[in-house]
Amino acid sequence: MTQPCATITGVRVLDGYRVELTFSDGVRGVVDLANRIVGRGGVFAPLESPDFFRQLAIDAELGTIVCPNGADICPDLLYAWATGQPVLPPEPEAIASP
Repeated sequence: MTQPCATITGVRVLDGYRVELTFSDGVRGVVDLANRIVGRGGVFAPLESPDFFRQLAIDAELGTIVCPNGADICPDLLYAWATGQPVLPPEPEAIASP
């Protein structure tokens, strides 16, 4: 049986590019997003501005954090970064057959 992924239920912007995240399974962790944002360009470029970065919010439908321009980060990756646990591949029965 496939485990549902934990979604983000709380976010608090800390110093620099660090955020404290709370997940739907009760896990809390701090993630430093600096190396995921700074110098990446594209939709993440506006996040280099501290004022813009502080506008991160939760999109309940997506279950993750988003910025005002619509850029978001996969909650599975955020969970892995917050906990140090690897992102696991889907279980075989969760993969559609051709």
